[in-house]
Amino acid sequence: MIANQTQPVRRCHVYSADPEQAADELYQQLWQPDCSLVLLFVAPDYQLDKLAAALTRRFGDVPVVGCTTAGEISPDGYRCHSITGASFAAPDFFSVIKRIDALPDFDLSDALGTVMAARYALGQKCGFPLERHTFAMLLVDGLSAREEQLAGRLARALGDIPICGGSAGDNMRFERTYILVDGQFVSDSAVLVLIATPHPFEVFKSEHTVRSGERLVVTEADSERRLVTEINAEPAAAEYARLLGVSPEKLSPLSFAAHPLVLNVGGVPYVRSIQRINPDLSLSFFCAVDEGIVLSGTRAVDIVDNLANTFQQLRSRLGAFQIVLGFDCILRTLPLLNSDAIARLSGLLAANAVIGFSTYGEQYQAMHVNQTFTGIAIGYGHGHD
Repeated sequence: MIANQTQPVRRCHVYSADPEQAADELYQQLWQPDCSLVLLFVAPDYQLDKLAAALTRRFGDVPVVGCTTAGEISPDGYRCHSITGASFAAPDFFSVIKRIDALPDFDLSDALGTVMAARYALGQKCGFPLERHTFAMLLVDGLSAREEQLAGRLARALGDIPICGGSAGDNMRFERTYILVDGQFVSDSAVLVLIATPHPFEVFKSEHTVRSGERLVVTEADSERRLVTEINAEPAAAEYARLLGVSPEKLSPLSFAAHPLVLNVGGVPYVRSIQRINPDLSLSFFCAVDEGIVLSGTRAVDIVDNLANTFQQLRSRLGAFQIVLGFDCILRTLPLLNSDAIARLSGLLAANAVIGFSTYGEQYQAMHVNQTFTGIAIGYGHGHD
């Protein structure tokens, strides 16, 4: 399926299960003269090694990057068991790819060196200044538990270059997730993509939960393990259950998805989602929670209206969208599966040229977040007809 196939950005979606046929269809839909970057978001059920080799044979020296998903966002909205993606062409888009391995050892000096090398390489390609024309995308192994450190250090190294991205998924199996880079699907890795363009763009985030109810103080936690043992000096799960008005044994993944907690930093909300309740009534989170921080309960607003308003504001600044690269937390849609909201949301994504995937977490500037839609909207500008 191809939608709005207007250069220099092309979007695609394929269902073919055979790796060779899928690679053929992706090439047919995405190849264009002066192709400078191919992004692919791939269902984990593919034979990944065979797919990677087939893609290398088709696209040659053109950089192809991406990751596995917990669901794909195609030109037709939400899909699964498929591949969706986009290609970008020079001179409208230039890119530099930096693979990051050994994630636990990646420190600030590594981040500074990575960004310095990427900026230099990008500057050699561009015919326009990088300042205010460059953004960064970060894709990370979604089971690495290293997103906080990566996002924080890379954001510091990038300075004025905005960054966002997503954590790879594996359809909620939580076994292994993969990054596509250098012609391979690899785990325990990340990829940083710097993209320069003269077109207007904006990095954004949108969440449909707002702070509500009492505040909760994290009184005992292990940030490295993303584990909260006590809230308000009580067993964490018991205190969270009290906030919801239920007993701890009634807590479930749907409870966590429907009732995340939120951290406010400088008046900006950042969602902190619970992964599971443990036998000792501690809570494992999808991102780090530090001891001493104050979290708040939340209430949901209409997810479709909320995101539609975000897109409307972006269009007012950027003009019509060429593409929106979207990173949508799988926990946002889990509670919607038995409602009509999922179809409405899917239609909204299709109407706004979104390509992306359902994630195991999102990166936005220096923060790793959950239950958030982060993205990069690229417009035509207001002079475009």
